[in-house]
Order: sequence, then C-alpha cells, then structure tokens
Amino acid sequence: MGALLGVLPFFAYTTIFLGIPTLIVVVGAFVDGNGQPTLGNLSALAQPQIVSAFVHSVVLSAVTAVLGASFGALLAYAVSTAREGSLMRRLVASACGVLAQFGGVTLAFAFIATFSSQGFLTLWLKKYGIDLAGSNWLYDPYKGLVLVYTYFQIPLMLIVFLPAVEGLRPQWREATESLGGSTWNYWRHVGGPILAPSFIGAMLLLFTNAFSAYATAYALISQGSPIIPLQIGGTLSSEVILGQENIGKAMALGMVAIVAVVMTLYVVLQRRTTKWLGS
Repeated sequence: MGALLGVLPFFAYTTIFLGIPTLIVVVGAFVDGNGQPTLGNLSALAQPQIVSAFVHSVVLSAVTAVLGASFGALLAYAVSTAREGSLMRRLVASACGVLAQFGGVTLAFAFIATFSSQGFLTLWLKKYGIDLAGSNWLYDPYKGLVLVYTYFQIPLMLIVFLPAVEGLRPQWREATESLGGSTWNYWRHVGGPILAPSFIGAMLLLFTNAFSAYATAYALISQGSPIIPLQIGGTLSSEVILGQENIGKAMALGMVAIVAVVMTLYVVLQRRTTKWLGS
C-alpha cells in the first residue's frame, strides 16, 4: 500500500498532463464540430499542405537528429576521455544540461539577436565584407530551423549518449590490442557494434525532440506553416479559418502515431544496449 501511495503523484501527473490530453486528441479526431462521429478529419490529412507539412517535419527532424547525433557523439567521446571528476568534464556536462533545455522563444530570440539583419554578429562581420543578412536565411523554414534545432540537439545527445560511451570497458580495447588489432579494428568490430544500438536509440530520441518542437519555430517563422506543429497551431488559433479544430486534432493524432512508433524502436534499442553494457 505504501509503494502505491508513493507512485500516486506520478500517475496523477501523467494522467492530467498526458493521458487526458491524448484522450481529447483521439476523440476529437473522430468527431465533427457538432460532436457527431466522422472520418472526415482523417480524410483531411490527405490535403497537399498537410502532407507537405508532415514531410517537411519528418525531414527537418531527421536531418537535425543525424547532425546532432553525429556531433554530440564525438563530443561525448571527447568528454569521456577526460579524467573522472575533472573541472573540464563537469563544466561541459553542466553546460550541456543547460543548453539542452534552452529552447522555445528564448532560443529564437538569442539567434535573432545574433544572426538577424541587426544582430551583433551580422553587424560585426559586415565590417569585413561578409553579409549574413542578405538572404534572410535565419527565417528560412529549413536553413534557419536546421541550425537552431541542431543547437539544442547536440547537448541533448551528449547527455543521452555519454553513459553508453562510459560503459565501454578498457579491457575490451586491451583484448583487441593483445590480439594484434588496431584502433580501427576495435571500433569496427567491438566498440562500434556495442554502441550502435545506443547511438541509433539516441538519434531516435533526438528525432522525437525536434519533431515535437513548436515555440522556437513559431517565433522564427512568421509566414506560412511549413511544419506540422505550426499547422496544428494554426487550426486552433486562426481567426480566418474557423471550424478546423478537429482537423488539428487529427494532425496531432498523426504526430502521436509517428512518435509512438519511434519511441517503441527507442525502447527496443535501449534494452539491447543495457544487455551489452550492463553485462
């Protein structure tokens, strides 16, 4: 009974902030504005602008996940080579913990203040003949968002992937070297295969993180809704096109389905990683 009371706050939290909103989305996706059952909301997902938003969201999330995972994995390995408890290691880990949560409107403002037409870096480089503001790349739905999303993906990758890198045992490298293997042989036949499930799992987590991001894109992209979170926000807040709320819920249901598939793969890969690194 005591154990049940201990987890009661967790169940209450997940029910209020996860269970009930998900139920509202699922029910709303299958009813019309009058509360009658319908499949029209799901049929609306075939509209070109909605399909395009889903495709762009998937591509944007995949690209930033690959970039964030690649650079983050290299950073995690570099940190793992530092002495345990060293000042540099603590500073990098602490900074990544902060930067991984540095998102939303605050992150968008930071990039605008740095890279916009009147940003301090843009004005400083302009003195040397380098014009960053000419193409307005920061507000491009793809160029700007790829850079901004990758910014918080890299530190998140370090946090997620560092425990797996630290789980590599020195004895495995020593055994490889004693058998005449090189560093390349070690990473190709030992370290790489062991870390691969953890790396792919972390990359899937980064994909989900970017796929669900909303506030940063909303603050940067002022026209159109090139990605699905902005499309959903438009259906719920638009004063021009009314009665689209349930179509927005259908789009949200599509996002939930994609995230559910990705996170299922993530859990499977994490179990395999735990089997290797925990043995």
